[in-house]
Amino acid sequence: METEAKPKEDESLGEDVEKGGAEATSHTDAGNSTTQDSNISNGDDTEDKETVDLKIIWNKNKYDLKIPVDSTGAKLKESIHSLTGLPPAMQKVMYKGLLPEDKTLREIKITNGAKIMVVGSTINDVLAVNTPKEVIQQEVKAEENKKEPLCRQKQHRKVLDKGKPDDIMPAIKGAKERLPTVPLSGMFNKSGGKVRLTFKLEQDQLWIGTKERTEKVPMGSIKNIVSEPIEGHEDYHMMAFQLGPTEASQYWVYWVPAQFVDAIKDTVLGKWQYF
Repeated sequence: METEAKPKEDESLGEDVEKGGAEATSHTDAGNSTTQDSNISNGDDTEDKETVDLKIIWNKNKYDLKIPVDSTGAKLKESIHSLTGLPPAMQKVMYKGLLPEDKTLREIKITNGAKIMVVGSTINDVLAVNTPKEVIQQEVKAEENKKEPLCRQKQHRKVLDKGKPDDIMPAIKGAKERLPTVPLSGMFNKSGGKVRLTFKLEQDQLWIGTKERTEKVPMGSIKNIVSEPIEGHEDYHMMAFQLGPTEASQYWVYWVPAQFVDAIKDTVLGKWQYF
């Protein structure tokens, strides 16, 4: 009976050995599998971390930047923003031409040590250029001048204080008349000299005559006309012809008879007066 039992024990041992071998094989396979997975993961991480070292040059300053080689041009702009404070929307990034935002640095073939040129101004820089101190002061002064009539301003007061010219043409307050067939004369210009205005309709010109010379100005070149009644003498106006693109080119005439003001504006700025 004992002899019959031994084979069973041997079989049991054999089964255990087979199971042990199978388990060992299973562990070995699992170990091999784990190693392969780990290698694949490490490979992915290495690719993600592949970087290039760049030299960013902006506004005469140089910056060192390390960035993944698979970053796009748009991502590079964000990194430049972090370095310089220059918003991406205001950047022009140059590398062998304008750098495209949708391509990666690898596709553009940017390599280690590449120099990236950046052009652009910060918002503060733009504001500082467009609104220098002198401009701000001029705007404040202009705003102050608007608060008082033109005839009270110092630059005009020195002419008006000379009084009404003796040979000025008669004026009619509240009336509107066509331009006379003779020149408007007896008025003052800004320097206090006598001036006359002749409207040459057939030549489309305004002749501004002084003692020294006569300027023949094409009416189409006159950008605007400003006028205002003279305080205390509302039957006469002071009038400016803007001969250039800015108010600095205004030619001032004083003691213009009020009845001709509208006719002068209509004639010069487009509405012709026929006689």
